[in-house]
Amino acid sequence: MMQDVQYGDIDYMDEQRDFTYDTNKYNGLPDYVKQLQAGGKHYVIILDPCLTEDDPLGTYPPYDEGASMNVYVTKSDGVTPISGKVWPPGQSVFPDFTNPDTATWWTDQCKSFHDVINFDGLWIDMNEPANFVTGSTEGCEDNTLNFPPYKPKIWGDILADKSVCPDARHKLGNHYDVHNLYGWSQSNVTMQSAIASTGKRPFVISRSTFPGSGQWSAHWLGDNNAAWHDLKMSVIGMLEFNFFGIPYVGADICGFNGDSGDELCSRWMELGAFYPFSRNHNGIGYKEQDPANFGDAFAQRSRDVLRIRYTLLPYLYTLFYEAHTTGVGIVRPLSFEFVQDKATHSIDEQFMWGPGLLFSPVLYQGMTSVDAYLPDARWYGTFPK
Repeated sequence: MMQDVQYGDIDYMDEQRDFTYDTNKYNGLPDYVKQLQAGGKHYVIILDPCLTEDDPLGTYPPYDEGASMNVYVTKSDGVTPISGKVWPPGQSVFPDFTNPDTATWWTDQCKSFHDVINFDGLWIDMNEPANFVTGSTEGCEDNTLNFPPYKPKIWGDILADKSVCPDARHKLGNHYDVHNLYGWSQSNVTMQSAIASTGKRPFVISRSTFPGSGQWSAHWLGDNNAAWHDLKMSVIGMLEFNFFGIPYVGADICGFNGDSGDELCSRWMELGAFYPFSRNHNGIGYKEQDPANFGDAFAQRSRDVLRIRYTLLPYLYTLFYEAHTTGVGIVRPLSFEFVQDKATHSIDEQFMWGPGLLFSPVLYQGMTSVDAYLPDARWYGTFPK
């Protein structure tokens, strides 16, 4: 099987504390990473923007050092860190990545952690910022920022749902004004941290993004489901994020939530081989879905389509260069290249890489062929076995 990168999700951590690893369940992890790298592979590790504030003083240096530098998002008083609840034990605080001191602290933590685990890239998650309580562990004050007279139709019917209170303070302003910039600001800081840590061209992938994030990070389409609907929607997601200026994008191949079956996962491997960001990833507790788990025939089908991806890497690399220098998307709808052909304007089940490659994936259960639309041009067919 072909593999370039191994990702470490949050279960590697010591009770989900950033900049730690579980020395019992993941005993030997630093050496394992070095073995991967010796074999030509890379290791990307996850970090969440939430740190427990309830460990005894001196037992969790990343929090203590951040507190001494006042790097956390605060309550409306601009002084007291706002407390939420995320993965780590106890209550959590949230770094304010619009604060220059936070960039210094975050980079120092990443560099120190790199001395322990020799990661090649950083994966930042939960950075909306996500919060398991509404606003804070103390709730939100009754004011017009937290409860504005007019609001859009939103999840939870309250702005603080699954995040922090809108009147929380960042260096750049109220959370009400900068909520959508949280992942954006963390991506920039994390890219600089990755450079400082590895001394190499940085790799950062972020869940939360905003127009402009593409200059710093890749993006995956979040916690999708092992379902045919989500397979189809991933094509639309890829197209949208290329419009947003975030071309390095893809969905969790075979789905994150739920058990993926042979047919669904096989079709997803065929499509996912042509996501710019191509990664098979699922949630803990679900059925294993790496190609080898489904048997030799499945693994061979996946290998065949991945080999096609590998032969196309020079073309894909050229498209990334063009995206970097001109801002044009990598994954494009047919209508982008064939503007005058009105039949292409409603097609969302096919896509192109640049101006020259057209993909028509199988997106529905039980299908063994696709009725693809070919605009008026010269086309040459290539089909995986």
